[in-house]
Amino acid sequence: MGTPTLATKMEAILTTKVPLPLSSSSSSNTPSLSLSSLSILSKTTRKLTSQTLIYKNTTQHYCPPRISAMSQTAPASVDSSTLPTQMKAWVYQEYGNVDVLSFDSNVKVPELKDDQVLIKVAAAALNPVDFKRRLGKFKASDSPLPTVPGYDVAGVVVKVGSQVKELKVGDEVYGDIHEKALEGPKQFGSLAEYTAVAGLPLAIETAYEGLEKAGFSAGKSILVLGGAGGVGSLVIQLAKQVFGASRVAATASTGKLEFLKSLGVDLAIDYTKEKFEDLPEKFDVVYDAVGEGERNVKAVKEGGSVVVLTGAVTPPGFRFVVTSNGEVLKKLNPYLESGKVKSIVDPKGPFSFDKVKEAFAYLETNRATGKVVIHPIS
Repeated sequence: MGTPTLATKMEAILTTKVPLPLSSSSSSNTPSLSLSSLSILSKTTRKLTSQTLIYKNTTQHYCPPRISAMSQTAPASVDSSTLPTQMKAWVYQEYGNVDVLSFDSNVKVPELKDDQVLIKVAAAALNPVDFKRRLGKFKASDSPLPTVPGYDVAGVVVKVGSQVKELKVGDEVYGDIHEKALEGPKQFGSLAEYTAVAGLPLAIETAYEGLEKAGFSAGKSILVLGGAGGVGSLVIQLAKQVFGASRVAATASTGKLEFLKSLGVDLAIDYTKEKFEDLPEKFDVVYDAVGEGERNVKAVKEGGSVVVLTGAVTPPGFRFVVTSNGEVLKKLNPYLESGKVKSIVDPKGPFSFDKVKEAFAYLETNRATGKVVIHPIS
């Protein structure tokens, strides 16, 4: 395999997601976040190690999500006067299906405050919350329309505010532009040529924080419902590699059972052929990433916990929506950089910027393996 490009590395970065705090001075109409939230890729040139797994006649590539690309970093200084005032972006003016999305080449580039930075977007990734937001499921707490969708982003700093000390032009950064997925997300997201960003990508934080809230610890067993998805695949790896699970079971369709086993699953359950709730074995924790309703509580041991990300909640299940101050990444960096916890890009991607509607439609089939990536952004 040849030397990876910056774009390839950005795609790998976007397969995990951890939201970090927004700046208290940010307005709902400007996607600008606190500089303390931004994470910089290492400035030491490092060879990217790619691991490959074959399943269902599909090649999957896994890359540690913290990567450097010094050979293709932006120049050390950029004259801000050369930056455009308008940019290309995907926008929706009303809530609805994928048809409400439209491509606009005349969206205003965000103006920065003194403590903010402007990012040239290299790649973005979609999460289920993106299409649920577009459908209007969170309209009561959403920002005003029109909306530029997108939570995950990776790119290069092209402009810095006068008070910025931690970052400089040319720094490669990656993140989630929203502190809270459902409460007051920004009006302008990552499906645009430029944005301001904080954090690290949402799935890995969701996976980790959910396990913590469930009281998961070494020696316990877990059942992951939706194990091949972006969150589920990370729950499996974190349970095994970080928390020390005694036994991990997970559900997936027939063609993805070998994929589950490659992640460390001890019991791979084909949901097209058997009902997980009818198995005699019960688990200390059930992590429901797909919304199985009252079925999930039938698989948990007495006194156990059920983490529910979507759908109906039946006791002892509890609803979980992630928030973060970024401390999780510090704990997980050794596992991410060593490859013990792998980031996963769906093999149908990346989708080009003009194929955002197709990317959304695919995501909404609930059949994606890992993350759906948009690249290049231009």
